[in-house]
Amino acid sequence: MLGKIALLQLTETNFMRILGIETSCDETGIAIYDDDKGIMAHRLYSQIAVHADYGGVVPELASRDHVRKTIPLIQAVLKDANLTPQDLDGVAYTAGPGLVGALLVGCSIGRSLAYGWDLPAVPVHHMEGHLLAPMLEDDAPEFPFIALLVSGGHTMLVRVEGIGQYKLLGESVDDAAGEAFDKTAKLLGLDYPGGPALAKMAESGVAGRFKLPRPMTDRPGLDFSFSGLKTAASTLVRKECLELTATELKQTHADIAHAFQQAVIDTLAIKCKRALKQENLNRLVIAGGVSANTALREKLAVTTKKLGGSVFYPRPEFCTDNGAMIAYAGLQRLKAGTNADLTFKANPRWSLESLPAI
Repeated sequence: MLGKIALLQLTETNFMRILGIETSCDETGIAIYDDDKGIMAHRLYSQIAVHADYGGVVPELASRDHVRKTIPLIQAVLKDANLTPQDLDGVAYTAGPGLVGALLVGCSIGRSLAYGWDLPAVPVHHMEGHLLAPMLEDDAPEFPFIALLVSGGHTMLVRVEGIGQYKLLGESVDDAAGEAFDKTAKLLGLDYPGGPALAKMAESGVAGRFKLPRPMTDRPGLDFSFSGLKTAASTLVRKECLELTATELKQTHADIAHAFQQAVIDTLAIKCKRALKQENLNRLVIAGGVSANTALREKLAVTTKKLGGSVFYPRPEFCTDNGAMIAYAGLQRLKAGTNADLTFKANPRWSLESLPAI
């Protein structure tokens, strides 16, 4: 571990370079981010094939796969960037929230490499990584803004004044939007992960044939609830998909997928508009796996334009879990002096609002 003087000298350097490690769930993401050059290299290994037969993520299998893939991916990224460990200024790793076993793999590898390479180790909050992912783009948003973090495990609205200055405005009280997508896709016979497949199916759906509720939009507040919407979709499937020909069943499934997706998108848009008005802001950031949904992006672009504002999001490859967002967030923390000691730990339920401002 670097001493205080060495760390102070390090943080005063104009440009710094850091390795980022993401292992919070079912994707192993590794990247190197440079303050001056941006993303120098990044790789992502998805465990979709590992979990597909089970219809969802199996935590033990996820942890084991991270053990197998993390070190080889780190070696590959260093080679891609034509760098050695001596060219790095720190190692960042996702410390939470997420699956505790998966987190411990990244934490232990990241902390061990930092110790062996005599570099600072930086624990990163997974959701802060997502929240800052749009900063990887040329058209990065200015502070303050409202962030919609929407993925398989989280749906939340956050007011962002700066890095580490987060105010939680609302969150899902049950299923997250991405989780509801996956579960509804399974009802329609789609393979895991079903969210992207449902979005694709919805493209051939007929608008207006079915109507599903926009949950919790008829009451004050910014919390979300998608469990009832998922149940309504399940009821619709049981009611409408009996005694149909193959062609009729295919179209009915597409129509239900369209209705479900539109209900989720409308709900998210209504809440985003409400949050922007409440906080008197007009800049909106969307991040997380569901933010790659094209229909959602189009809807939120219209919503923010009507308010005289803009919407920002990362490129699709950085919407899902990835090492680049962890490297970027970790570098900001490293420059502020964050440096983990040997008593590191994973924080599977780490609160975003508990992070210190920088």
